[in-house]
Amino acid sequence: MADDRRGSQHVRTDGGDAADTPRDEPATRTVAEEHTPSPMRRTIARRLHESYSEAVHVTATRVVDAEALFEAVDVAGDRHGVDLSLSDAVLAAVSATLDRHPSFNATFEDGTRRVYEEHNLGYGVDLEQGLVAPVLADVGPLSIAEIHRRRTALVDRVRAGDYDTADLRGGTFTVSNLGPLGVDSFTPIINPPQVAILGVNAVRERAVRPDDDGGAVAFRRHLPLDLSFDHRVVDGADAGRFLRTLATVIEEPDELFEG
Repeated sequence: MADDRRGSQHVRTDGGDAADTPRDEPATRTVAEEHTPSPMRRTIARRLHESYSEAVHVTATRVVDAEALFEAVDVAGDRHGVDLSLSDAVLAAVSATLDRHPSFNATFEDGTRRVYEEHNLGYGVDLEQGLVAPVLADVGPLSIAEIHRRRTALVDRVRAGDYDTADLRGGTFTVSNLGPLGVDSFTPIINPPQVAILGVNAVRERAVRPDDDGGAVAFRRHLPLDLSFDHRVVDGADAGRFLRTLATVIEEPDELFEG
């Protein structure tokens, strides 16, 4: 019987000898930089791990027509003499929505859900060391101009490093805005022990059909929103109703600018 060793040899289909084929050099890795995470970065990593290990994250998305909101922001800014932003209006809209859906203004820890009267809204601020969410206390009674003043003062203080852990505690709901970075959608991570967080994305223009056959197509600004929630505490239908109310508040924003 012939000695068939084809199974143990590398067979060349081009007629050449495998032994003559040059081999690539093994991959090497040259370290460009090496960093030990800062205490803040380690704390952020620990809390994110805690959030994903314990909370059952689900994210629901809705795109909202924000044209009326932008127009109202401009009018209110002129009236109050301040440079109102979309963030101020979104914080006000979230607070108005929490009035109607208090189950999202809550925490869940040690097997107990606690629903709060105050709307203490965490607001994501991007620092070199990582993302932090200082808390705007009791937003509910504030006018849009007061929200603007409180938010800008808090963000300026945090970016200057003039804050401590007390500024990061006591939140009941969080808003994280990646829109200025051009992000169209993301999955916000819940800030434990809160039960929900709203992600705000980049504003995009969309063509809208006219109300009547003779009208022209209009381009209107739209705002994509991502709501992450803890499914142990609230259900998908609850999240859908929350986003529906939030959409109505944004699309019909008069009540946000009464004060």
